[in-house]
Amino acid sequence: MATVAAEPFREAPASEERFAATMAIVMAAFVVAGFSNQYLMGRSTFAAPLRVHLHAVAFMGWVALFVTQSWLATRGPLALHRKLGWIAAGWMVAMVAAGLTVMIAVVRNGTAPFFFRPQEFLIANPLGLLGFVGLTSAAIVMRKQTDWHARLHICGMATIIGPAFGRLLPMPLLIPYAFESAVMAGAVFPLAGAIRDWRKTGRVHPAWGIGLGVLALTIVAGDLLAASPFGDWLYQTTVAGSPGAAVAGMEFAPPPDTPLRTGR
Repeated sequence: MATVAAEPFREAPASEERFAATMAIVMAAFVVAGFSNQYLMGRSTFAAPLRVHLHAVAFMGWVALFVTQSWLATRGPLALHRKLGWIAAGWMVAMVAAGLTVMIAVVRNGTAPFFFRPQEFLIANPLGLLGFVGLTSAAIVMRKQTDWHARLHICGMATIIGPAFGRLLPMPLLIPYAFESAVMAGAVFPLAGAIRDWRKTGRVHPAWGIGLGVLALTIVAGDLLAASPFGDWLYQTTVAGSPGAAVAGMEFAPPPDTPLRTGR
C-alpha cells in the first residue's frame, strides 16, 4: 500500500492509508460488539463444540490481521506488512473450511436460527464467503495499486460482517428479510467510502460499486438458488440421515422455548 493512487483518486499515500486503518478499526469494533453482545445475552457459550471455537479463531484471527495490516500500512514496517499479507492469503483457506463446517453442522443438527430459512442459510452463507474470497484475492493481486487495494479489502470485509450485525439487530422483528437485512447492513462501509471519495474528489471509485454489487449478488443469488430445485436437492442431500431432515428447508421455524444458542 505504498504506491500513489491513479487519477482521479490521487491523494497522499498517508491519507489513503489512514482512511483504510480507520475503517478497519471501526469494522473490527462492530464485530467485537456483536459477538460480545451474543455472549452477554447468553446466546453463546465456551461449552460450544470444537468446530465453533475453530470457526471463531479463524474469523476473529482475520479481523486481527485486517486491523494489523491496516496499521502496518500506515506506520510500517512495510516488509512485515507484505509478509503478513501472504499469511493472510493462506488464512482465507482456513476461514472457508471452518465456515463451511459450521454451516453444514448447523443445518444438519436442525439448529439454524429461527429467523432464517435453513435452506437459505445453507446456500447464501457460502456465497458470502465466495464473495469475500473473490474481493480479498483481487485486493491482493492489485496490492501495488493503492486505490484499489485498500478499497477492495474493505469491501471484502463488508461481505462477512453480516453475522456481527445479525447479533446487534432485532432479527426476529426483521422476518422474513432478516438474512437480507444482516448482509446488507455491511453495505454501510462501502457507502461510507463512496461518500468520502465524492467529498474529496467529486467522483466515486469503482471499487465501491463492485463491493456493493457483490453484496447485492449474494442476496439475490442466495434467494433464487434457495428457492430453486437445485436448492431443494442440495438441502435434502446435506441433511439426509440427520435431525435436520425433519426441518422444512424453506420455512421459518417457531421461536425456541429455551434460550437461543447459536453455532450448535
